[in-house]
Amino acid sequence: MEPVKKISVVVAEELTLVREGMAALCERNPKYAVVGQCGDGESAFRLISSKRPDVALLDLGLPRLYCLELIHKLRELDLHTRIIVMSTRRDRKTVIEVLRAGAQGFILKSGPSRHLLEAFEQTAQGGVYVSPMLELDKIFAQPRLRKPDDPLEQLSTREYQVFSLLVEGLRAKEVAARLELSPKTVDTYRASLMRKLDIHDLAGLVKFAVQRSLTPLA
Repeated sequence: MEPVKKISVVVAEELTLVREGMAALCERNPKYAVVGQCGDGESAFRLISSKRPDVALLDLGLPRLYCLELIHKLRELDLHTRIIVMSTRRDRKTVIEVLRAGAQGFILKSGPSRHLLEAFEQTAQGGVYVSPMLELDKIFAQPRLRKPDDPLEQLSTREYQVFSLLVEGLRAKEVAARLELSPKTVDTYRASLMRKLDIHDLAGLVKFAVQRSLTPLA
């Protein structure tokens, strides 16, 4: 009898200890084989492009190339790789933008290890997995049932990406590099998102993000 083909996995996470822990968790399960690890978005793109794994586990906060931009670039290659994003963020906007970018899974770093394995199993079979620790009924609620005054919902995908990186402490030039945009374009998005949120300086943006638990400071 031929051996069952293992599901190949690439793990991309900036923190080495976390990355190695995730990889070890996968390797303990006989269904999975980790074929590569890396710590930034650019390395992840090269690794996934060459290895073409069945599943890629990506940290939302990857440096050098923003995770959602990485997903977009991978989707242009038309790979069969299923993508799972892990994050500390719990807000609806983040989950929706991750899935909209083309990921098939979203898990919380604060969740138990079984959620990671459940996500691998479900996405590898062609499904979509979102952490059961989130309020799924609110995340996927019809527009008429959602909170109408949430200013985050007014932001476009690009505006939200710029907002997310700015509140993490990146300068406009660094944001531009991660999103592969010009600094002038980033300035335009920054002005637009500040107008929509009715916030007029970076300190105000950070305070807003902390109140929403959207930064590591929260």
